[in-house]
Formats: sequence, C-alpha cells, structure tokens
Amino acid sequence: MTGKIPKQTCSAWEGLPEALTEKLLRLRGLILDIASADPDIGPLEETLKWGQPAFLTSDSGSGTTVRIHRHKQSTETYALYVHCQTDLIERYQQLYSETLTFDGKRAVVFDVNDELPVDAVRHCIAMALTYHLRNAR
Repeated sequence: MTGKIPKQTCSAWEGLPEALTEKLLRLRGLILDIASADPDIGPLEETLKWGQPAFLTSDSGSGTTVRIHRHKQSTETYALYVHCQTDLIERYQQLYSETLTFDGKRAVVFDVNDELPVDAVRHCIAMALTYHLRNAR
C-alpha cells in the first residue's frame, strides 16, 4: 500500500534524479505497509519536517518520527532518518552493522546503485514506528 503521494512529498523530491526518487518511493511504501499491517501503529500522518517527507504516529503515539530524503544533498545516496535522541541507531548498529551503513545517531544511509536490504530496513522501520511501545509493554 503506497497510497496517493501528497503534494508536499512530491515538491520535496522535485528535481531529484529519477533513480533516487524511485528508491525514496520504495522506502515510503515500506513505511506505509508496515504501519497499515500493525494495528498498534495505526494510520500515519505524512508531512514535511526540515523539508523532508516525515511519517508520524500522531493517532497512536506508538513511535518516533521517521523521515526519508536524499542524504547530504547527494544524488547518489538517500537515508532513513530517526530522532537523534533515541537509541534507535545504536540498536540498528547492534543488529545490522554488517548490512547497513549509518551516519551518526540520526540516519541509515543507502546508495542508489545498491539493492535495498528489505528485511533489515523493514525491521528498523517497525522499531521506529513502535519505539514508544517498547517501554509500555
């Protein structure tokens, strides 16, 4: 389920190379699929934060914001961003240090020319969208 792409998301990606946009659309689809499959997450609010498409668990409050966009103005890399004051990147590194590439405490970075490691990325997205439930359970 990818859903209709909001105008603000389209405008954020305007002018990006087609290959990069396709990769971002794939990440967006994973995010929406994961949320729709988990009733604890519920519907997401898709908006812009810092000029980047952002996905919020506004209704359920289950998770932290996930953002997706190109990485550092690159036309070759893109990223999945999470809040830097969470321990998510540290947890991702513990699980997927041999599979994923990281930038600080904020981002998982992908190369547009590489295949997306879907299983690892799906798990990382689910962890972010259920971040606040971890302590509540």
